[in-house]
Amino acid sequence: MSGFDFHRQKPIDNYIVDFFCHELMLAIEIDGISHTWEDVAVNDEIRQRQIENLGIRFLRFDDKDIKQNMSFVLNTISDWIEEHKNSF
Repeated sequence: MSGFDFHRQKPIDNYIVDFFCHELMLAIEIDGISHTWEDVAVNDEIRQRQIENLGIRFLRFDDKDIKQNMSFVLNTISDWIEEHKNSF
């Protein structure tokens, strides 16, 4: 992931994403215990769809993934970059 700048709490078209990389047009969301899935599922899906309509792709992780296995998260992001490198 070297050479790419990921910005924390980045506003995109009236929405805030956890991390955003403009070069990759990639947003990363980390769903934590502050999110009750039943309460936010519909709004979250709408928000993600609207941001994706701007040409920004999403990766979403559960905060348990982050806490238990950060290498999994980093590998997933690196794999995504490798798979999509011809599209940016």
